[in-house]
Amino acid sequence: MFKPVAMQRLSAVVLERDQRAVLRGLGRLRVLHLEQAQPGPDTAPLPPADHAAELAQADGMLVRIDGLRLALSLFPRQGDAADIPEIALSEVEGALRPIEEKASELLGRQQDLKRRMAHAASMLRQALPFRGIEVPLDQLGGSMFFHFAVGTMPPQNLEALRGRVAPRTVLLPLAAYEGRLPLVAVTALHRKDELESQLREAAFEPITFRAPADTTAAMFAQECREEQEFLSKDFAGTDRLLTRFARDSDEALAELNRAVLVERKILEAEQALPRTEETVLVTGWAPADAVPAVRRMLEEVTRGRYVLQAQDPAEVPDADVPILLRHSWILRPFEMIVSGYGLPTYRELEPTLFVAITYVVMFGMMFGDAGHGAVLALAGLAAALAGRSVRVRDVGVLLVLLGLSSAAFGIYEGSYFGITRWHGEELGHNPLSRHMLIALTGVALAIGVAVISLGVVLNMINRFRRGDVVGGLLDKFGAAGAVFYWGVLALAMKYAAVQEAGLVWPVLVAVVVLPLAAVVLREPLQFILARRAARGAPHGHAAQEASLVEAVLGSFVDAFEMVIRLAANTLSFVRLAGYAISHAAILMATFVMVAQVQKAALGPLGDGLQVLLIVLGNAVAIALEGTVALVQAVRLEYYEFFGKFFSGSGRAFRPFRLTVEKQGT
Repeated sequence: MFKPVAMQRLSAVVLERDQRAVLRGLGRLRVLHLEQAQPGPDTAPLPPADHAAELAQADGMLVRIDGLRLALSLFPRQGDAADIPEIALSEVEGALRPIEEKASELLGRQQDLKRRMAHAASMLRQALPFRGIEVPLDQLGGSMFFHFAVGTMPPQNLEALRGRVAPRTVLLPLAAYEGRLPLVAVTALHRKDELESQLREAAFEPITFRAPADTTAAMFAQECREEQEFLSKDFAGTDRLLTRFARDSDEALAELNRAVLVERKILEAEQALPRTEETVLVTGWAPADAVPAVRRMLEEVTRGRYVLQAQDPAEVPDADVPILLRHSWILRPFEMIVSGYGLPTYRELEPTLFVAITYVVMFGMMFGDAGHGAVLALAGLAAALAGRSVRVRDVGVLLVLLGLSSAAFGIYEGSYFGITRWHGEELGHNPLSRHMLIALTGVALAIGVAVISLGVVLNMINRFRRGDVVGGLLDKFGAAGAVFYWGVLALAMKYAAVQEAGLVWPVLVAVVVLPLAAVVLREPLQFILARRAARGAPHGHAAQEASLVEAVLGSFVDAFEMVIRLAANTLSFVRLAGYAISHAAILMATFVMVAQVQKAALGPLGDGLQVLLIVLGNAVAIALEGTVALVQAVRLEYYEFFGKFFSGSGRAFRPFRLTVEKQGT
């Protein structure tokens, strides 16, 4: 519970002909964090295979498959690809190309029909305003003596145009259509340029009809309608063919996509395996309890043709061991908070249990209201029961726990959706009253002292486990820091209780002066020990003296920082009381407004307005104060608690798996 899952480093030698089957077996097990071993005499002499060309080919195929699915309006399909049959990339190419060609044919035909339908619709819109003209469209403008201009213009410009055109110029306006005025203008051929200039000034837009000979506008419009109907039927048929083709191709494309993803994963893994002429070396980390399953898989896949070695990480640096956290359903949601800061290294204490307790208590104190807590708990219960993913269900469990904590504090304070009628009774303690302000501040500081003390104790344990005895004893958050912190707190409490009592100087020296001196000595002592351990190495005397000076200066900085940080971190927990008061104040302001509406005596309208104000006030309090409490509780965990002992530098355990998700998703 207080440390990551125990790991073992596995090294397996298998025949090269078995490596793909072994990798597929490991992908199904999902228990090996695969690592690349450098070729050499202690591993295998030959470098891993280079599959850059095959990986580029696989990436190209994935892009093509995605493009096809997008063009065919197919949604991505998820699932495990571990059981997909192994298909060579050349076979995928052979299966993919006919689908692409058929899809290209149908999509191209569909696009051509869309273009032709749009053209027919455009021609119809141009012809409809001129249906009253019985002259064939091809004869407009075909005279040897006259110039015809056919088009549309804004209706309001007609009268101005009439005043500008030359005598013997005929303007034939038709009924307005879609906000434009259809117009036929006729003039002598030698006045063509003059008429065109005047028409441009009137915002005239000419129309050119591409109609068959002897076809009037009415006939042309009818032909356009018939063509639209024909094209629409053809388009509907093509769309049905395309829909049927997409449905028939969906499973094939999904299988090809999974096969390529599996192949890509295997190719990537093979690039991490050093080899000999006939064997490859597979290395990685697995949970200790999963090693028997790996051994059984190797035995089954290779028929005994393997060598497997499992090593405990005793001699491996902490940072090199991947971290896997494994908790019950009730603690798993708090892994999200821990991993948001980072992961512990392999031999660090794992703080999820402590985070669960402190986070729930701090949130409930800041967000104390029985009604609001019930809302959070019910929302969390719905997410926990109906959530489709583990992450959503974990968030649901988290909300249930936070809601119950909030409800417990709300019952103590006597607040139910801000209704405080029970204040002053046995189960009612108004956060805005004077005695509760003092009590809340005291409780907040007590929580701060407990959390900071826990962080200091965990830091000492972590340092002793790593063999850093000097750091565990003399670090600013080690034993020296603990004595200083608890001693100063004890003196402060004693002085506050008995103000006339003077300070006891021996006690002051023991709990203040000596711990500060110990912190100042830590870095110089570590420097001296390190220099003795490295005696005989070629170091210059000046460099050593400079380093010692730096160590002394750094130790004074550490002592000063310890005093400032411990004080600031403790006072930072006063925010627990501050946000509890803020939450109560928002609800109080809501009911002050409700009281003002009630005094106004607005009748039924006033009753409805009062209910609306109560609902809105509580909604704002839940959304705003709930978010603030979530964030502030995380802040206290990260800066005031984790900052004492938690490095967050561990690397996550990422087992080799074969899934349909692309890399990075």
